[in-house]
Amino acid sequence: MASFMKNEIKSTFLRLLEERPYNQITVKDIVKECGVNRNSFYYHYTDLPALVEEIIDEEIGRFVREQNSFSSLEESMTEALSFFREHRRAAYHVYNSINRDVFDRYLMKNCESVGAGYVDSLLKDAPLSEEDRQTIIRFNAYICFGAVTRWLESNMDYDIHEDFRRIFQLMIEPAMKQQGLPVEGLK
Repeated sequence: MASFMKNEIKSTFLRLLEERPYNQITVKDIVKECGVNRNSFYYHYTDLPALVEEIIDEEIGRFVREQNSFSSLEESMTEALSFFREHRRAAYHVYNSINRDVFDRYLMKNCESVGAGYVDSLLKDAPLSEEDRQTIIRFNAYICFGAVTRWLESNMDYDIHEDFRRIFQLMIEPAMKQQGLPVEGLK
C-alpha cells in the first residue's frame, strides 16, 4: 500500500506540474488531488523538494540501469532525454523553479552516465588511461549539459536530437578517426 501511495503522490505531482509552475503547487494541492491526507504525504516526503529529488533519483537510476543496452551514443542521448519528452512542461517548470540545483544535478548525472556508457562501450578496446577516460567522460558531459540547458532555455523549440547527431559528427568523429579509434557506434 505504501508503494502505491508514493506512486500516486508522484504521478499526481507530475500531472499538476504539467499544468502549472512548480512554485504554484502545494502539498495541499497534491493531497487534495490524489485523495489522501497531509500526513500520508509527510510520511513519505519531508517536503516538495524531497519529492522532486526522489523522482529525479529514480529516473537517473532507471537510465543508468538501461545504459548498457544502448547501441549508439545517439540512442543513449535519446533515452537520456526521454523524461523531458514524456513530461515536457513538468521538466520546463522544474528547470525554471527554485529547485534548479536539483534539476541541474539530475541533468549532469545523466550526461555523465551517457559519457561513461559511450567510453565504456564504444572505446572499450582503445588504449585509454583512466585519466583520459575520465577526461572524455567529462568533456562529453559538458557538451551534453550545455546543449540540453540551451535547449530548455529556448523553450525546447528545436530538435535537440539532430543537434547531438551533428555535434558528434562534426567534432567527435573526426577526432576519433585522427586517433585511429572506432567510430561505428556513433551513428
